[in-house]
Amino acid sequence: MFTAILQKICMTIDKTVMLTGKGAALLMPILAFIVAYEVFSRYILDSPTLWAFDLSLFLFGYIAALGGAYAQQIRAHINVDILYNRVSPKIRSIFNLITYSLAIFFLLLIIAMSLGKYEEAIEFDYRRQSEWAPPMFHFWIMMIIASALYVAQLSRDLIGEIYFIFTGKTLLTQGHSNGY
Repeated sequence: MFTAILQKICMTIDKTVMLTGKGAALLMPILAFIVAYEVFSRYILDSPTLWAFDLSLFLFGYIAALGGAYAQQIRAHINVDILYNRVSPKIRSIFNLITYSLAIFFLLLIIAMSLGKYEEAIEFDYRRQSEWAPPMFHFWIMMIIASALYVAQLSRDLIGEIYFIFTGKTLLTQGHSNGY
């Protein structure tokens, strides 16, 4: 029963992170269109926009930050393989526990700082220093959400690693996850 609860939690996190990551990827064509439109407007029409640079900057930040947890889920981040691949799977799990714990600590700091920045942005009406001057509060909301998703994914990975260390078995079948 306990294993079934852990599996349900992990599958819920997997689904949420996957949908968010793929949703963030859908912003890429919009970003490409905005950049292309700005190039066309600037060099063909000789009439640059006020908004394209700021909007593309925000979209790129959204894509990168919201895609981070999904990149963790599909193991797209860089790993130092020199030592990692030479040790047993249980020792790898211990390495992962240390790494994931440090990453969660760092991300919790980012959440706390982003929350403070969000409150400042609302209180003082912070805006980008550009001609268009869009508000900045939404960026800090996105950083909080992206960091929380990453913490959820790393917590899910921690659960899988701890389960593997204690049982020697993966928590979910390969079809449902990345092997934990």
